[in-house]
Amino acid sequence: MSSTTHHPGNSASLPLRVLLLEDSPRDAKLTASVLEGAGARVQVEVTDSADFFRDRLEKTDYDVIVSDFNLRNWTALDALEILKSSGKDIPLIVVTGTLGDESAVDCIKQGAADFVLKDRPARLPVAIQQVLEERRLREEGKRAEGELRASEIRYRRLFEAARDGILILDIDSAEIRDVNPYLTELLEFSKLELMGKKLWEIGPFRDVLSSKEGFKELQSNGFIRYDDLPLKTRSGKSIAVEFVSNVYLAGDQKVIQCNIRDITERKRGEESLRESEERFRATFENAGIGIALVDMQGRPFKANPILRQMLGYSEVELSRMIFTEFTHPDDRELDWGLYGELTEGKRDRYEIEKRFLRKNGDAVWGMLTVSLIKGPSGGPVCAVVMIQDITARKLLEDQFRQAQKMEAVGRLAAGVAHDFNNLLTIIIGYSEVILDRFAADDPMRAHTAEIKNAAERAAGLTRQLLAFSRQQVLAPQILDLNALIVNLTKLLNRLIGEDVDLVFNQGHCPATIKADPGHIEQILMNLAVNSRDAMPRGGKLTIEISPVQVDEAFSSTHISVPAGPYVMLAVSDTGCGMDKDVQAHMFEPFFTTKEQGKGTGLGLATVYGIVKQSGGHIWVYSEPGAGTTFKIYLPAVTGSAQTAQESAVPAGGSETVLLVEDDAGLRELARMVLADRGGYKVLESTAGKEALVFAEQYKGLIHLMLTDVVMPGMSGRELSEELATPRPEMKILYMSGYTDDTVVRHGVLEEGMGFLQKPFTSDSLLRKVREVLDAQPHA
Repeated sequence: MSSTTHHPGNSASLPLRVLLLEDSPRDAKLTASVLEGAGARVQVEVTDSADFFRDRLEKTDYDVIVSDFNLRNWTALDALEILKSSGKDIPLIVVTGTLGDESAVDCIKQGAADFVLKDRPARLPVAIQQVLEERRLREEGKRAEGELRASEIRYRRLFEAARDGILILDIDSAEIRDVNPYLTELLEFSKLELMGKKLWEIGPFRDVLSSKEGFKELQSNGFIRYDDLPLKTRSGKSIAVEFVSNVYLAGDQKVIQCNIRDITERKRGEESLRESEERFRATFENAGIGIALVDMQGRPFKANPILRQMLGYSEVELSRMIFTEFTHPDDRELDWGLYGELTEGKRDRYEIEKRFLRKNGDAVWGMLTVSLIKGPSGGPVCAVVMIQDITARKLLEDQFRQAQKMEAVGRLAAGVAHDFNNLLTIIIGYSEVILDRFAADDPMRAHTAEIKNAAERAAGLTRQLLAFSRQQVLAPQILDLNALIVNLTKLLNRLIGEDVDLVFNQGHCPATIKADPGHIEQILMNLAVNSRDAMPRGGKLTIEISPVQVDEAFSSTHISVPAGPYVMLAVSDTGCGMDKDVQAHMFEPFFTTKEQGKGTGLGLATVYGIVKQSGGHIWVYSEPGAGTTFKIYLPAVTGSAQTAQESAVPAGGSETVLLVEDDAGLRELARMVLADRGGYKVLESTAGKEALVFAEQYKGLIHLMLTDVVMPGMSGRELSEELATPRPEMKILYMSGYTDDTVVRHGVLEEGMGFLQKPFTSDSLLRKVREVLDAQPHA
């Protein structure tokens, strides 16, 4: 065995790989030379061994095999058998010097590609070129056939697995040549039932393509499409399909392929989308809050009617504005900053309370919610702005804060008044004692009278503070408000002066309320004085009474005013009016707009307190230069009005009175008034427990116990309960410098109980003691 490699020329092509089966070295060299001389770049391997031939076929691919017919111990026919068994498609050319026709035919039959006689070596390169070309053509043919088969397989797979229905129709006869599984499932027909049928013979298509004329459109057009074709299945179910037909050549025949896509769900989705859009539009247009779509520059490009109504702008006007233009200046920086964070992607939503400016300049409070809308790519597209009008709520909040402030100030005022009550009682009481001892022409009598007058004025101030704090003790009764004002008119006329015209519009219906008459008179006088001071050059003061029924709408915008029947008392003037700042403080004690020394600042505070303590409500309507109206709503009651009774001249007596008071100065004063002026026998005690011991040891009858309500260790009520069993005949009179609330918490002020409010005068003390002693026992 030998091998020779040749590399002729500088050809860029790969060398021709030739396996030469030859047992003659001379012939092998000659064959290689012939190939090289033909200009081929050749790589030749030579062998005369059948085993080596088998081994090389397994390990190496050759372009061509050239074999001598007669080899040592084997022939070219054996080589052809070995080549065939290897399964490789390599052309084998037989080269021989003595090959008969019969042997040549046998070689060709066995698969030889060609044969060349040794005496004609020049033909070998031509033969090699021919067999290689034949091989190339053969391989290309096989490859084309494979691709065609693969294409058919792929098409069949697509046809069978498609989620669109597919019909193949004969273009001439309109008969169905093929149908895929999805269409049979969609139409509820088997493939066997459809094959060979004409299109218009199938139930689902009868109404659409009802005749041959209907099929001509498919025949004459290379492409046709129905976007929404209504069909019915075999069971009668309605479906919507998209129908597309194409004419194409299949082999030597034209066919029509019809693709049928079920769009029923898509149609439902589109319908749902339309319904959703309609619902959104209806919600947008009819929402109870303002809604707008705002671009990334803050410009509303869509606004619903409630927002346009809220702000007073048309949609066109809003679309030309940046939303900061109708935002209150104090709120613009915060809102614009948050919107900037929204557009920059730092937040998706924000919510704030802010003020908007209406077209006419009025401020509207709104709860603003801004949410970012993103597009399919995730970027910001626009923002949804929702604005709920909370002006009424903010008004209620302001009212609530004002009520809380007034409550706190009231507690402070009441605390101040408490501390003065005992002191003023002592000052007034002793002033009266001293006055009784001075002669009428004694100069000291006048000085003492001034002391008493000053103390009484101070007591008046404490009463006003208690009135403001709604903690004074009331004596309510059913009143006819019309009659009360008629009786008060003369006094009011003198109070306001001749240059103010007083007009009283008396109500035609009963105006009965339950209140302390003295306090209602105090309200009217204080308001009249306030109006007079607001009209220094004269004017008109109008008092009006009318029954009103407060409904839920009014109640919802006026804090703590329950719906129901009321009597409205309106006091209006044509004075200078008040601005918003003054109105915010006008009911506070000691607040006044008058010059120093010309007002205590307790007039309106007293009015406020009396109204609130009487279960009523007061509202003020005023503008600078447009006058002021106070509207007071007092709960209406039914019943007959009570008439006022003359105060009795204080009288004394000879009964025994147990006096219980922890304040030594006040106790001594009360003892002196009761004993010296009243003639009563007075037993003194400084505290509750001491009084219990005293009452137990005293053997005589005790007609009345006069006791302070609030004392250290034991309250006056607890003391009276302890003595109720051993002294059932003893009557009780409570006294206190504390307020209504404190007295109630200590169990006093129940119906039938005697009570005396500090500070009191000697006359009022004697009068009250006599009243309790003479009263019939409470059933």
